[in-house]
Amino acid sequence: MTMNSMELKKLEEENPKLKDLEAAKDVVWVNPHKLPFAEAVKKQELTSEDIRDAEERLKRFAPLIMKCFPETEKTNGIIESPLTAIPDMQKHMEEKYQVQIPGRLFLKQDNALAIAGSVKARGGIYEVLKHTEDLALEHGLLKEGDPYDKLARPECREFFSAYTVQVGSTGNLGMSIGIMSAAIGYKAIVHMSADARQWKKDLLRKHGVTVKEYQADYGEAVKEGRALSDADPKSYFVDDENSQNLFLGYAVAASRLEKQFAKQEITVDGEHPLFVYIPCGVGGAPGGIAFGLKQKYGDNVHCFFVEPVQAPAMLLGMMTGLQNKIAVTDIGLSGLTEADGLAVGRPSGFVGSVMEPHLSGEFTLQDDDLYRYMKDLLDTEGVFLEPSACAMFTGPRNLLAAEETAEYIQKNGLADKMKNAVQLVWATGGSLVPDEVRESYVKKAESLK
Repeated sequence: MTMNSMELKKLEEENPKLKDLEAAKDVVWVNPHKLPFAEAVKKQELTSEDIRDAEERLKRFAPLIMKCFPETEKTNGIIESPLTAIPDMQKHMEEKYQVQIPGRLFLKQDNALAIAGSVKARGGIYEVLKHTEDLALEHGLLKEGDPYDKLARPECREFFSAYTVQVGSTGNLGMSIGIMSAAIGYKAIVHMSADARQWKKDLLRKHGVTVKEYQADYGEAVKEGRALSDADPKSYFVDDENSQNLFLGYAVAASRLEKQFAKQEITVDGEHPLFVYIPCGVGGAPGGIAFGLKQKYGDNVHCFFVEPVQAPAMLLGMMTGLQNKIAVTDIGLSGLTEADGLAVGRPSGFVGSVMEPHLSGEFTLQDDDLYRYMKDLLDTEGVFLEPSACAMFTGPRNLLAAEETAEYIQKNGLADKMKNAVQLVWATGGSLVPDEVRESYVKKAESLK
């Protein structure tokens, strides 16, 4: 939509925080549409059964994943990341930022996921495998009970080479789709927006992926990619904004996390609330993860998204209720940010509508803080994340310090339980960043006051 001054004025009257969003200020927003889980779940088309189906499919594909990517042999073809306590970072943040971070702070290290080195390895790889299974069953390459590693045979690769998989991306989704598609034998094409990092384009090309570059933003890359794919009957387009398969691939994370919690004797229940903070771009990855967590933990998990001040697409869509019918440029923001994976001007309407009754709230932050948090984590825990992944740290920093979330804690009867809280920051990428790029990030962080 094109926003005229009258429409904008009306939205500002209905949403007092909108002016702060327009001014690119740090915003803390608590979702007024969140419902008790028992009510929210009645509004959903997707169910926990759909997530279980996705999990079983990933198990069937594990032998093929091992064959294509030998580095996954130690996990038997299951692509999963570590769960790590980060007490030194917690203490450092409390002292540096003069805040209290109650409970225990943990890092979910999707930056270390095999193959793609980011959270997108979950949904992206799952969607490629789901499409592969559909094609293989339809054309008789697989029958029920077959071992899926047979799809690595030369005759199968030759079959898949007649098909194309395409996606529009700012970076990490393109990496997971491109690398997995090329490994199976597809022609893989990634349409990359202007803000995508050069090293990501270079890595994709090294894997035999065709990268088409655009001077425009993410939305334009997706639009062009979809049009080219639609013109080819043997091409499959991965739609980050509307794909249920991507969403379900991300949602599988919840049952994996549940097992990790059990192994580390971490309790999540009415007395031990779980707070989760996830960086958000178009919304697919954080939405899928949060949806999965709500299915597991219901009212005992509180999910927050974090976005850059110049690209708060999901927050704008949810705050106004317009979802994907409004873009950040409609309120005078640029959509430009150092957080390349979060450089999205218009959110997924599908994810926004699914998350409306589930999401606890959102935080926004300045780009310079991405680098500060990156350096804080590297100095205290020796873990490197790409800057966009570090957006999440603004959540625990502001949970008690911000008036809105402090009130949320009171209203939800959590004040006396915060000492038992599990606070989980979800790291979305970083392990594949080249050394020279890492060094440039660290230098930038050191130059900040």
